[in-house]
Amino acid sequence: MTVQADLLKILACPKCKSSLKLTDDKDGLSCAKCSVVYPIREDIPVMLVEEAVALEDWNNGVRETK
Repeated sequence: MTVQADLLKILACPKCKSSLKLTDDKDGLSCAKCSVVYPIREDIPVMLVEEAVALEDWNNGVRETK
């Protein structure tokens, strides 16, 4: 299961309030403005700024903050 389209429409980046886009693998929500990805764990988006992974790291396979 993935994030439902209705939920995706109302979710916003907790840091800058921009809209989010589902990643290609559907395992995260990316913010283009902040260049971060919020992971989706057990079908639940983790919308905490401190849990966000830099987009570059995400694209290199990192799925958790250090």
